[in-house]
Amino acid sequence: MRNRVIVLEFNELTPSLMDRFIGEGRLPNFARLREESHAYVTDAEEQPPNLEPWIQWVTVHTGLSFKQHGIFDLGDGHKLGFPSLWDVACAAGKKVWICGSMNAGAQPPVNGFVLPDPWSTGIEAHPSHEFDAYMKLVRRYVQEYTRDRVPLSRREYLGFIGFMLRHGLSPRTVAHTVAQLLGELRGRSKWKRATILDRLQWDVFCRYYKKHDVDFATFFVNSTAHFQHFYWRNMDPARFTVKPTEQDQQRYADAILFGYRQMDEIVGECIKLAGRDATIVLATALSQQPFLTYESTQGKRFYRPRDFRRLMELAGVPGDARHAPVMSEQFHVYFDNEDDAVRAESCLKGWRVGDREAMMVRRNGTELFAGCCVFAELPRDARLVSASDGKEFGFYDLFYLVDGTKSGAHHPDGIFWVRTPDRSHEVAQGKVSLRQVAPTILSLLNLQKPGFMTSDPLPFATAGQSVPVRSS
Repeated sequence: MRNRVIVLEFNELTPSLMDRFIGEGRLPNFARLREESHAYVTDAEEQPPNLEPWIQWVTVHTGLSFKQHGIFDLGDGHKLGFPSLWDVACAAGKKVWICGSMNAGAQPPVNGFVLPDPWSTGIEAHPSHEFDAYMKLVRRYVQEYTRDRVPLSRREYLGFIGFMLRHGLSPRTVAHTVAQLLGELRGRSKWKRATILDRLQWDVFCRYYKKHDVDFATFFVNSTAHFQHFYWRNMDPARFTVKPTEQDQQRYADAILFGYRQMDEIVGECIKLAGRDATIVLATALSQQPFLTYESTQGKRFYRPRDFRRLMELAGVPGDARHAPVMSEQFHVYFDNEDDAVRAESCLKGWRVGDREAMMVRRNGTELFAGCCVFAELPRDARLVSASDGKEFGFYDLFYLVDGTKSGAHHPDGIFWVRTPDRSHEVAQGKVSLRQVAPTILSLLNLQKPGFMTSDPLPFATAGQSVPVRSS
């Protein structure tokens, strides 16, 4: 029997919230999926600063701990020195469809399709240029989501619309999108826009999955993780010292539940898509919990650069350096030569606001990974001072304060459910290592794990097993 696997990579969904919302009857499709699955809680086996989704998803895809794979920053997945699940599958002759998996790399030759995540800069789509019109818009929206206006041209919008019309745009997504945009015109619910991007990507995923008859597919979304980071305070205000305003509660009290319900719709559609013979895997890599560390200073805020070229000019480097924003306050900078990178690193590290450092900067050859490391709201007259020459600049002339206060933090527990074609059900006691996910998925594909994977697959997923199909 053919072994096909769809992996739903729903970033950072939280086991306790999943149990709560299912128990309240809010998530019927998640409830069905769990009742037809082998259900586990995974342990990422890491603590901050090594507890980040761009680290843990590499672990999911390779079966390696952070110490073994060494990928620390978002956007560095292409530097991975080991094959990922899809590389192993391709080498065995299976067709793959990798749709947005976080911090992924892909080793050629690729037998199938790769749509990189919107934060990636070092991995190309496969086939080359297949997703250009789609990626340009989605990448800009995701990287610049904190700005009031995303800098896109009419031509770019038309190119995106044309791509979607040719690649699976569904009436349901059109209806969701129209309703969302009308709500925004009335001054409501702009924060929900992230789920429209999820719907668009799900349409693209379904189109390629159906048309190309793939053996192994992944589908990644991040919107609900974002809602948890920003709106946990609104879901559970009693846990926090800094209380949300009444206006914020009216807007955001159910934001996290809204995110889970949107994911629940995708789960229901995935069950239909999988049919009788495909295995569905739900993986979250890690989860979240209330973030209370900064409550004594009114919560954690963050800042992003207003004008990157101006920032580099003040750092004393040419304006042709290339930058790529990632999550929160962080961004990559790519230089043509190491001298410029060294100069920028030295200057940015020397910037201060009052008695505190203003920038976190790490350099790797001609690349910088940087971000503003001020996490409190500053007065409007705050000054940025250069330690090297004493020059001063208005802090808010260079940076803007992102709307919202962080209230969700990472937690090492994750969800791992596997719905095989026989739909046998068990809820495992205790936790399993996140490193067991990759060898388990390979076993579900009837593939042996590579020698570098030191963990074993979970017992139900013995390689080569014959799984009977149960009638619907």
